[in-house]
Formats: sequence, C-alpha cells, structure tokens
Amino acid sequence: MKTITTTEALAEFCERAALHPYVTVDTEFLRERTYYSKLCLLQMAYSDADGGDAVLVDPLAEGLSLEPVYDLFRNPNVVKVFHAARQDLEIFYVEAGLIPEPLFDTQVAAMVCGYGEQVGYETLVRKIAKAELDKSSRFTDWSRRPLTDAQLTYAVADVTHLRQIYEVLSKRLEQSGRARWVAEEMAVLRDPATYVTKPSEAWERIKTRTNSPKFLAVVKELARFREGYAQSRNIPRTRVFKDDALIELASTKPTSDKDLSRSRLLLREARKGEIAEGILAAVKAGLETAPDDMPQPDRSREKLQVNPALADLLRVLLKARSDQEDVAQKLIATSADLDLIAAGERDVPALKGWRKEVFGDAAIALCNGKIGLATKGRKVVTFDLD
Repeated sequence: MKTITTTEALAEFCERAALHPYVTVDTEFLRERTYYSKLCLLQMAYSDADGGDAVLVDPLAEGLSLEPVYDLFRNPNVVKVFHAARQDLEIFYVEAGLIPEPLFDTQVAAMVCGYGEQVGYETLVRKIAKAELDKSSRFTDWSRRPLTDAQLTYAVADVTHLRQIYEVLSKRLEQSGRARWVAEEMAVLRDPATYVTKPSEAWERIKTRTNSPKFLAVVKELARFREGYAQSRNIPRTRVFKDDALIELASTKPTSDKDLSRSRLLLREARKGEIAEGILAAVKAGLETAPDDMPQPDRSREKLQVNPALADLLRVLLKARSDQEDVAQKLIATSADLDLIAAGERDVPALKGWRKEVFGDAAIALCNGKIGLATKGRKVVTFDLD
C-alpha cells in the first residue's frame, strides 16, 4: 500500500482517479481533545480493469496540501463514495468549506436495499465482499507517527472493500428503481447546515425537566456561551462544563464567584477566570431577557390527541411494508412520525417523497378507514374496506 506525503504525489493520484466514475473515501480522525475533528489520515481508492489503486494520504505530513483532493471532490463526473458519511463530510466542510458532489453513502443505500438499521461497514464487508476485517486498530491514536502496519492495513481496507460494496448496491438500486430514494436521502448530507452548530441554537440540544421560560432563558445563554467558548478555542464543550453542570447553574443562578464555588458539578477550572466570568454574564443575560424574547417550551406534542390504537395499527402497517419492500423500518418512519400521523398531522416526513409511495399512502388510507389489516400465514396484509 502507498502512503502519500507530498502534494505532487497526491495530485497525480487525484488526476488518475478523476478518469474513473467513482472514488471511495474514508478518514481517520481524533476528536477527544478538540471541538472540531482533527484529520489524521485520508484513504481513497478507485477501481479499473487492472484492479485499480488505493492510497493512504498523510495530512500531517509537512508541506502537504489537500487541494488536489478538494478539486476531485468538486468534480461532477466522479461519484464520491463514503460509508456513514456525516462525520467525514463535517471534516471537509470545516476544513475547506465544501461538500463532495455527487455523493453516495453506502450505509443509507444498504438500508434502502434491506440490510437492516444503520448497518455497519464490517457487516457489509462480510455479506457483500465475503471478507473479514481486523478491527483491532479501530480505537488507536491516529495522530501518532509512524503508523503501524496494522493501522495501515486496517485503514486501507476501509476503502478497498467499499468499491465492491458500492458497485453491488448501486446496481441493485438501479435494478429496483430505488436510486432516487438514496438521492433524496443525500439532501441532508449535502446541506451545509448539517455541519454547523450555532451558539444561539445550542440550548435546543439540552434535555431539561423544567419548561419555565425564565429557566430556559438562562439555559439558552449558558449554552450559547459554552458553545462559543468551545468553538473559539477548539476544545470539547464538556471541557468548559458538562450538561448536568449547566442545568445546575440554570437552577441556582449564581451571581458571584462565591456562588460558583458552591457548585457540586462545575469543574474547578470553570470557577475562575474567563469561564467563570462567562458563566456569570450568561446567567445575568438570561435573567434580564425580556419576556417576549424568552424561549418557549415546545408544547405541540402536548396538544396532540394521539389515538393509541391507531398508532399501534400504524406500527403493524410499518412492519408489514418494511418487510414487503425490504427496507429498514427506521428509514421509512420513526415512532414520533407514527404518533403524529395517528394524531391527525399530515406534515410528516413519512408522508412525503419515496416514503409516501412505500408507506404514506397506505397509512393515510388506514387512518381514513379505507383499508384494514389481516394476517395471511406469517405475513400481515392490507385489504380494502370500500
């Protein structure tokens, strides 16, 4: 296997890869000590009549530029193939402000092709490539040099087997007419908003038991400060303070360093200096938030009149359609989708796009009393009630 350490060698490989219909891509990175992922290794491969080529690119090599890779990612004639692409794509978006296009995620494709929920790469290698992976290097430190032979072997396998997996899945999708289903699913991965966390919206990820607008206003300001501080210094948000400490601070509403010293959950480093000042300023800003500007709890679900019997029937229908179409259930509809449909909501992802054809039309018919469910042997089938 070849490890590329110069921009010239990388450009040569990318020029060759650009002559082929697709290139498989994977990354190895670290994120335990940083806010943004640190790219430590890039793997790429293509296939041709002579067997193709696979390389490892060392982004930590002195003087190496990844611009040839970015040019390849911009090439509309080459499909960029990943498995479970989200974290890989976030790295490239943060580093270069781009998202590879066109894009293909074999994990999504595998779910469409009936390989199960969020199927892992190792499973696809075993089922499609008929090979076994040595995963002993999965959790090693990819930033240390030199890399071991075991690490290199592990890394290159993540793109070599991916070639066969892509070819098998893409052929199945074309034969079944489901290629557009995967194309629809790629919309989220192609959206830059997927990879951007705005400090002003960070509070929405915090799980709280209290829905008081004043309490949520303090939570919002604390989360805003923590996210901005972590981003600006490229450290994990948990190094600033953890979620449980944030909830404690929003409850106790400290106004001085002395108050902070009484916190049970706040890290020692956060009780002084810039973090302490940021916490006190955030609490003050939250308490001074005008009532009209305070976050309001989402009470939409509280107003829903879910018909539990109908929701259970929809779950049976989903299982039946998933088995019939050989598509992962969670890719078609979530439990929340089913509750919304059972409550009369119609602006639901499960009722749109390809999901409408597979499940949505039948779900609405079931809700409207147009069809019923029955067992036929081991299968659940629908029948018309008109």
